Amino acid sequence: MNLIKKILVLLIFTFASQIALAQSEFLVKTNWLEKNINNPSISLIEVSVAPGVYERGHIQGAVNFKWHTDLVDTVSRNIVSKDKLQTLLQKSGINQGDTIIIYGDKNNWFAAWAVWVFDIYGIKNVKLLDGGKNKWEAENRALTPLATKVESGNIQITKTNNNLRARLNDVVAVATKESDFDLLDIRSAAEYSGKIFAPEGVPELSVRAGHIPGAINVSWSKAINEDGTIKSVSELKEIYTAAGIDGSKPIITYCRIGERSSHSWFVLKKILGYDARNYDGSWTEYGNSVGTPITNLSGTVWGKT
Repeated sequence: MNLIKKILVLLIFTFASQIALAQSEFLVKTNWLEKNINNPSISLIEVSVAPGVYERGHIQGAVNFKWHTDLVDTVSRNIVSKDKLQTLLQKSGINQGDTIIIYGDKNNWFAAWAVWVFDIYGIKNVKLLDGGKNKWEAENRALTPLATKVESGNIQITKTNNNLRARLNDVVAVATKESDFDLLDIRSAAEYSGKIFAPEGVPELSVRAGHIPGAINVSWSKAINEDGTIKSVSELKEIYTAAGIDGSKPIITYCRIGERSSHSWFVLKKILGYDARNYDGSWTEYGNSVGTPITNLSGTVWGKT
C-alpha cells in the first residue's frame, strides 16, 4: 500500500511539473527577462497599439512592430503576408533559432495577436511576456526611449498553418449547426447581449449588436490576475469548464476585431493545450455580413434611440 501511495504521489508531482513546464514554455516572467535581457539569442518585440507608446519608452533591446501596418494587410483586411513578415523580421535583426519574446500595451491584446500570426507562419520559440508592458512599468523596471539598432537577421518562414485561423464560413457553419465547434465570445457581457454595439470610442463597428448564435460568453479578462498575468492552469480550467468549454471539442474564439480574442486563443491553445483557432474577422465582419444569423438579447437596433 505504501508503495502504491508513493507511486501516486510521484505521478501527481510529475503531472504538476508538466503543467508548470507547459505554462512556462510560452510565457516569461518580468524578473526572468530583466536578468536575461542581454542574452544575444533573445529577440524582443513590442506590439503596442496606442500612438507613441514605444517611442516614449520601451524595454531595452526591443524593436517596434506596429499592429495597424506591420501585422495586417491594410488593403484586403488580412493578416500580414508571409513575405512581408519575413522581411520585417529580418530587418528587425531576428535570426533562426532566436527566442522571440513579445509584449505590449492594452493587456497584451495586440502582442497576443502577434504570437497568433507567428504561430500561423510556423515561427518557433515565441513567448509572451506575462503581464506585458503594464506589469513591467508597474514594477518600475527600466525603459529607454532610444531606438534599438540591429543588424539584419536570417530567419526564414517555411510553412503556414491555416488551421489556427477561422473564417466567416467556418463560423456560419457553427451558427447554423452544420459544424460542431465551441464558439467562445470573449467580449464584455454588454457587447455579447447586444446592450452596446462596441466599447465606447472605438472606430471599428458593426451595424448589428448581439452575438453569434450558440456562442458562449467568457470575457478575456477572466483569464488574468489583477496584475495582468495569466491565471494558473487549474484556475483557467475551472473558469472555462464552468462555462461549458473543456477542450473536448475544437474552439473558435472571437471578439470585435480579433485582438482580444487572440489573448483568449493564447490561453486556450498555448496554456491549456486545447484545439483552438482565432476568428480575426470577428464581430465587425460577422455582424456586418448580409444574411448571417445573430442573437440579440437586448433587441437593440442600429440608429434607433
